[in-house]
Amino acid sequence: MWGEVEVPEKDVYQFPKGLPGFEEETEFALIPWEDTPFSYLQSVREKDLSFLLVSPFTFVPNYSFELNEVDKEELEIVEQVSVYSMVTIHSQTNKSTMNLLAPVVLNPEQRLGKQVVLHQTPYETRHLIWAEDEAKSVKGGV
Repeated sequence: MWGEVEVPEKDVYQFPKGLPGFEEETEFALIPWEDTPFSYLQSVREKDLSFLLVSPFTFVPNYSFELNEVDKEELEIVEQVSVYSMVTIHSQTNKSTMNLLAPVVLNPEQRLGKQVVLHQTPYETRHLIWAEDEAKSVKGGV
């Protein structure tokens, strides 16, 4: 999809347990999609495996959750943390969704990452990115 891309080491994250369904993939590069709020999480080993990510706060400003102690320890989080949601692009762009129930949490200091599944939360796996009124103004896609 990309051809060969040079990725700075600071943008490569270790996912010690992989991602759900892709446990063998433990190294991913975070690649910004220029001039959009989106990024790609690209497997370093498997060129055909990448996920579209977005900061959930871009579309859901009041999104929040408490990271449990086990996840904090696994990610070695002290201060800095980045949170992303996986995006599913629908053929009708206004029906594209993001997964708020299982955010991708990154520690940019240690370059560690994990997809965390939240419990006892109102969030869902298919949250519409654009509200109906916003969707009307989205022309031609992302």
